[in-house]
Amino acid sequence: MLNNDSRKGRHKANNKATSLSLNVIVLAEGKKRGINISKACDAFLESLVKQEKERLWKLENAKFISEYNRITEEECLPLDKWRSF
Repeated sequence: MLNNDSRKGRHKANNKATSLSLNVIVLAEGKKRGINISKACDAFLESLVKQEKERLWKLENAKFISEYNRITEEECLPLDKWRSF
């Protein structure tokens, strides 16, 4: 996230200017240390979005996962008897 850090494949066309309210002290400390605030916020938001997608996927598929785990516990894995390790 330092100013000299470049993310390959990112173009300005993919970015949108926005207004954020940030803690003044933390913002000043970040700038003082050469942290690219936009990239840091973008990376953190990207991480949060990924986590939320994963959480929702698990919720949406909880019934299937539970059923699959129950079946594999009762019947073992489908090709388990041919496993060589």
